[in-house]
Amino acid sequence: MLTCFRAARFGLFLLFIVFAGCDGRAPMDRGYDAASDSLRFAGETHLRNVTQLTFGGNNAEAYWNPDGTELVFQSEWNELTSQGCDQIFVMNADGSPRASGDQYDLVSTDTGRTTCSYFLPDGRVIFASTHGGGDSCPIAPMFGRGRYVWPVFGDYDIYVADADGQNLEILIGGPGYDAEATVSPDGKYVIFTSTRSGDLELWRYEIATGDLLQLTDTLGYDGGAFFSPDSQQIVWRADRPEGERGDVYRQLLADGLVEPSELNIFVADIDGSDVRQVTNLAGANWAPFFHPDGHRILFATNHHSLEAGGRMFDIFMTDLETGELQQITHSGTFDAFPMFSPDGSKLVFSSNRNGSRAESADTNVFVADWVEEPQDVDLGFGQN
Repeated sequence: MLTCFRAARFGLFLLFIVFAGCDGRAPMDRGYDAASDSLRFAGETHLRNVTQLTFGGNNAEAYWNPDGTELVFQSEWNELTSQGCDQIFVMNADGSPRASGDQYDLVSTDTGRTTCSYFLPDGRVIFASTHGGGDSCPIAPMFGRGRYVWPVFGDYDIYVADADGQNLEILIGGPGYDAEATVSPDGKYVIFTSTRSGDLELWRYEIATGDLLQLTDTLGYDGGAFFSPDSQQIVWRADRPEGERGDVYRQLLADGLVEPSELNIFVADIDGSDVRQVTNLAGANWAPFFHPDGHRILFATNHHSLEAGGRMFDIFMTDLETGELQQITHSGTFDAFPMFSPDGSKLVFSSNRNGSRAESADTNVFVADWVEEPQDVDLGFGQN
């Protein structure tokens, strides 16, 4: 977490000398080589030392373990799975080989389709999978009723397993879609999306007791939720269709589909009260995550590229109080799924970027140092 320190002027001076050194630059500045930061793009003032961790296919939704040493992610990269559907893997956050000797360890069963994995405080992994309904890879249609859609597979249940895939068991199940689970930092709750009430709503599962609490009850898709650093708030993406759009939403949901074209970001308390809409932007605004200060939100959006077709997604940051928007990524491709490391020093995200700047359909996992207060070297990066 980022921590604010208050000190007397003399104390601050001593801290400056200790941490900045005689040349007055922060250690990060002294060791930073902008010329070698080939995966960073001009305008990305809050990112340094962008490092690629996967190298082909589609890899996304990488999330940190509690001590910031590992990442769990989903992948359909054929180097990792030949089955054709996303499966869940764990890797070391620094890109080093695992204890197994492999770069990536399989957590899921390599059957069915999986999504949305996350670490529990004890190091186990939760994830959603359809394997309970069959070993085959369910087909994920891209279009339904003439619209771009996401599938809502009714066979999705939420499982838990050790990070090496052992001791697999079901955690949250039952008829209908149960997926998109994440865990509160204090380890008390799991939040997930379910159709158990007839609509795509957020539900909270208490780990100690197994008690369930429905958090949302408004028509429309509610999903992709995360907790704030203090575990007292939630942030998620939602669609609030009305009129004819509401009718279309119901029809698509009956077909096991949802259209993600009009999504915005919402926050609430962890019991679902005090709901506030954070963004009011056109297009798809999704994949939100709290900044370590608890007052800002990072999220993915295409609102700025709609006139060009809306295919370019970038990570933006917004202030919960002022609504001020700041663009974080500038690769000109696809950047999404941001998540801060537990200590707030790094950001992991998924992107179509590459060092050669060539167009690519591969989505890979990247990690970068987070620069809270950009320096001259950051503000001028890529301008020469």
